[in-house]
Amino acid sequence: MEERRNRWRVFTTPMVVLMAVLACSVVLGGAAQDSKGRKRHAYAAMMYMGTPRDYEFYVATRVMMRSIAKLKIDADLVVIASVDVPIEWVRTLKEEDGVKVVTVENLKNPYELQQNFNVRFKLTLNKLYAWSLVDYDRVVMLDSDNIFLQNIDELFQCGQFCAVFINPCIFHTGLFVLQPSMDVFKDMLHELEMGRSNPDGADQGFLASYFPDLLDKPMFHPPLNGTKLDGTYRLPLGYQMDASYYYLKLRWSIPCGPNSVMTFPSAPWLKPWYWWSWPVLPLGISWHEQRRKHLGYTAELPVMLIQAAVYVGIIAVTRLARPNLSKLCYNRRPEKVVFFLHSMLKVAVSWSLIAAYTVPFFLVPRTVHPLLGWSLYFLGTAALASIAINSFLLPPLSVLTPWFGFLGALLVMAYPWYTDGVVRALVLFAYAFCCAPVVWNHLMKVMSSLHSLLEREAFFPRLGESAQISEFNKLF
Repeated sequence: MEERRNRWRVFTTPMVVLMAVLACSVVLGGAAQDSKGRKRHAYAAMMYMGTPRDYEFYVATRVMMRSIAKLKIDADLVVIASVDVPIEWVRTLKEEDGVKVVTVENLKNPYELQQNFNVRFKLTLNKLYAWSLVDYDRVVMLDSDNIFLQNIDELFQCGQFCAVFINPCIFHTGLFVLQPSMDVFKDMLHELEMGRSNPDGADQGFLASYFPDLLDKPMFHPPLNGTKLDGTYRLPLGYQMDASYYYLKLRWSIPCGPNSVMTFPSAPWLKPWYWWSWPVLPLGISWHEQRRKHLGYTAELPVMLIQAAVYVGIIAVTRLARPNLSKLCYNRRPEKVVFFLHSMLKVAVSWSLIAAYTVPFFLVPRTVHPLLGWSLYFLGTAALASIAINSFLLPPLSVLTPWFGFLGALLVMAYPWYTDGVVRALVLFAYAFCCAPVVWNHLMKVMSSLHSLLEREAFFPRLGESAQISEFNKLF
C-alpha cells in the first residue's frame, strides 16, 4: 500500500508543478493583455495648441513614439490630444505612427493670475487626463523631449504613482508612472476647482502638491517575478537623465538605476529638435539621429531646396549684374546733401551686414538636421553678403570674416574628443578671445573702405567726369 502511494506521488508531483507553472504564466501574461487581447499598459504623451512651437512639439512627439515602438515594447502608444489639434496631425499619428489618439477638451487653468505664471504652461494641466485612461492598468506619462535608450517596460510594475527626483526636493513630471483611476481624476478636477496650492501654475507644481510625500517613499526596484507593486515610489535617476548632467563631464555617470531615458528640461529655445541646438549642446545630435532613423526630414526638404536655389540664384545674379551705385548720380550735389547721403550709405551698409548674418537664421526650418540647417544658414549668409559686397563695393574678405569666425566656433564646439565640459568651455572662450579682435579689425576695414570710396567720390562723380569702375566692383 505504501509503495503504491509513493508511486502515485512520483507521478502526480511533476504534474502539479507543471500546472502551477502554467497557471503562473497565464496570470503574469494576462498583465500585458486582457481576455480580449488588448494591451494593459500604455506609453502616453499629450498635445495641445496655442504656443509658437506647436509644430515642433508635434514632430518631437512623433519621433519619440516611433523610437519607443522600435524597442519592442509590450504596450500601446497613446497621445492625449486637445480638440483643436489639426485633423491632419491626428490622422498622421494614427495611420503612419500607429498611435491611439484620445481627444479631450482643454482643462481650464485656474492659476493664470499668479504672478509667476508662465503662459506657455497654460494647458499643461491636460496631463491630468492620463488618470482617465482606465482601459489600462498602468500608464507611463511622457513629455515629448525624452530620448529612449532602451526598453523600460519594467516601469509598468510600479505602484499607483512613481516619479523621478531631478531636483533634490521636487520630482520631475517629464516621466512618471500612474495607475489610471476615474476617482483620482475626478478628485484632481475637484482640487483644481478648489484652487489647490500650485507653485508654478503648471502640471509640475500641481502634482508635486497632490503627492507631497513622494520624497519619503522607497526607491522602486522591479520585482523579478513580474508582479505589480502597490503604493507610491521614487524612480531611479536613470529613468530621467537630465541632459545638463552630461555637459559637465561629456559622458553619463548616473549610478542609480539603468541609464534608460534622457530628458531636456532646459530653455525652450534649446530643445534638441532645433537645428541650432547642436553643436552648442552636444546631445542635440542624439535627438536628430533618432529622427533620421525613424522619421526622416521629407517634410522640410522642399522648403530647404527652394531656399538653397534662391540663395544660389542671388549669388549668380550679383556676380553677373555687377551693380554700380556710382551710376545713380551724375550731378554734383551740395555739400550738405552729399554729407547726408554719405551718412545714409554708412547706415545702409551696417544694416545690410547685420541682415546678411541674421535673416538666414530665421528662414531655416527649425526642425531640420543641424548639418543641413547650418549649411543652409552659411549659404544664405554668403548670398546676402554678396549683395552688400557688390552693391557697396566692399572688400569681400573683410565682409566674410565673421562668416569664417562663426564656422570656426562651430568646429571648436563640435570637436568630439574633449576630456570634459570645462575644457570644452575654456577652449571655446580662448577661441572667442582670439577671434574677436580679428573680426572687429575687419569690420573697421569695411567702414574705412567705404569712407575711402566716398572721399574719392567714387559713388558721386562730378558732372562731366567719367566714373571709373573700381577694382572693388569686380568679381570677388
